[in-house]
Amino acid sequence: MTSHLLLGIDTGGTYTDAVLFSEAAGVVAKAKALTTRHDLAVGIAGAVEAVLEKAKVPVSAISLVSLSTTLATNALVEGQGGRAGLVMIGFGPEDLKRDGLLEALGSDPVLFLPGGHNVHGGETPLDMSALDEALPTLANQVSSFAIAGYFAVRNPAHEKRVRERIREVSHLPVTCSHELSSKLGGPRRALTTLLNARLVSMIDRLIGSCEDFLKVRGIHVPMMVVRGDGALISAAEARLRPIETILSGPAASLVGARHLTGLENAVVSDIGGTTTDVAVLEKGRPRLDAEGAVVGGFRTMVEAVAMRTYGLGGDSEVRINDRGLKAKIDLGPRRFLPLSLAAALHGDAVLSVLEKQLRATHAGRHDGRLAVRTGLPDHVASGLQPQEQALYARIGPVPVALADVLLSTPQKATLDRLVARGLVHISGITPSDAMHVLGRQAQWNAAAARLGLEIAARMKDGSGQPIAASAEGLAEMIVDRLTRQSSEVILQACLGEDGAGTIDPATSLTVDRALKREPGIVRFSLGLDRPLVGLGASAPVYYPAIAEMLGTDAAIPAEADVANAVGAVVGQVRASVTVFVTTPEEGIFIVNGAGASERFLDQEQAFGVARHRAQSMALETARANGAEEPAATMWEEIDAPEIEGGRKLIEARFIASASGRPRIAHH
Repeated sequence: MTSHLLLGIDTGGTYTDAVLFSEAAGVVAKAKALTTRHDLAVGIAGAVEAVLEKAKVPVSAISLVSLSTTLATNALVEGQGGRAGLVMIGFGPEDLKRDGLLEALGSDPVLFLPGGHNVHGGETPLDMSALDEALPTLANQVSSFAIAGYFAVRNPAHEKRVRERIREVSHLPVTCSHELSSKLGGPRRALTTLLNARLVSMIDRLIGSCEDFLKVRGIHVPMMVVRGDGALISAAEARLRPIETILSGPAASLVGARHLTGLENAVVSDIGGTTTDVAVLEKGRPRLDAEGAVVGGFRTMVEAVAMRTYGLGGDSEVRINDRGLKAKIDLGPRRFLPLSLAAALHGDAVLSVLEKQLRATHAGRHDGRLAVRTGLPDHVASGLQPQEQALYARIGPVPVALADVLLSTPQKATLDRLVARGLVHISGITPSDAMHVLGRQAQWNAAAARLGLEIAARMKDGSGQPIAASAEGLAEMIVDRLTRQSSEVILQACLGEDGAGTIDPATSLTVDRALKREPGIVRFSLGLDRPLVGLGASAPVYYPAIAEMLGTDAAIPAEADVANAVGAVVGQVRASVTVFVTTPEEGIFIVNGAGASERFLDQEQAFGVARHRAQSMALETARANGAEEPAATMWEEIDAPEIEGGRKLIEARFIASASGRPRIAHH
């Protein structure tokens, strides 16, 4: 029975989950541990040890390990990641203004080199002198490099030469745009490559931590990582292309939701600590985003589930606007360290600060908030500005009151930058704390949650009244706001899928009246046409009310808390490859993609080579990605309009897709 156990691990922003799964019996055991950002191996080890203990099985029973993670998504949503140097070949500064590239670049350095190719793969000579001059200095200022060449998807030779040179001098990780996407559109490909480069060290640390732990525990089996479209790839491939793991967690949760509920059509909403992810299941498959995944406001070229990610979760910052006559509450998009969790980790250090603030006669503007280092290794903090360094030095591994850290107003912006770099957590009240006060959650320190909500409830609104009569009263307000804001984001995602994305549920009076079911001469109502699947550890607490507000049934599987980890092990390995044939002039056919450019004088011969290339490359990639016995399917798109009585070929695309179950260890 225990012959082939699959171990699924999901590393989220707050928790790391582990599941032991067998093809025959489904979930055999599940366990959770807190995600340890400073050293991810600690959280992974905690979850895996706990699940092995529960299942009472030897490590030799495990034949495959599969990992899904929201770390890449969270990093982009929260604006985190390392500094990357961008090298653009054959582009000019004006190209930065397209597709949000300039915004995404921020203060990271960019270098322009002459070179690049044309649509048929012909080249403009590459000049690397500017690179050679800048490299020695640049290598000390960034943690990785991104390279994007003009028409590199047709001919990647220049990107490869620049990559070799950078590796020779700097020994830092390098990402080339041709490895990530075969689509045209230079600036967006450059953007995708830049984001990939920022994530490399983070995902590398995660996979490395996981592999180290498995080695120590004597688990010598293949390791897979979930990609953004729900397919699996080998850990080695994920290290090279971490951007493909953006939306890995959400994609795994969809595959898991389908497996756990058996529903073919559903709206799936997964609430974590940091984000809520919403997607649609249609005929048993997740809908994919044809345009590329949008994360943190940037549209990438990564093929991923059409998943909309919102900064709303159990650990979202509670923002109280006390300017109006009645105080208004908003949640997110930043993640706070819940006071109840901070006190569970640091005990009296947190409780004594909160007790002192509650006793004080005058409320301070930073009351109820603390700051603490996240515990990332020192080299991650390289390149801080002097004022950032000074502030960072005043924040230690034990939480301190924000009022004691911020000595002047400008320092607030400095602190926000340290938070964005992932170096500092702000601890304050969150929906998780509200749930502790109401007795609906009990895993952390409820006393700290109550103190925090009592401090916040004393705030006065515009009419001079306290914003809530008690901690319970404020907790109810926060939970109501979470129900309402969740309903809005789910509606927004579904309206987007329906092509009615111009309606904004947060500002539409019609939607407001329908959700509140307000009586009136005109009655508004709305509902979803399919069940709402609620996932995440807190789904059973929040989602029945959300489904009711949205006029549909809630489907919350028993394993809702580990759906991602289940999805990580039931997935398939998939790889697809596109090969192009173009005609620069009458009677000449150029084959590009999956190898060096080749020219032919016969169209059928060119098509035959393209077909063969696409298919063999797809199978080879699927095997490299970890598939046992992949099978390939082929389709072609031939763009040849009729001109002057004959067909004129513009472009032919040969697309091969190969898929199979991951290779498992046979003991």
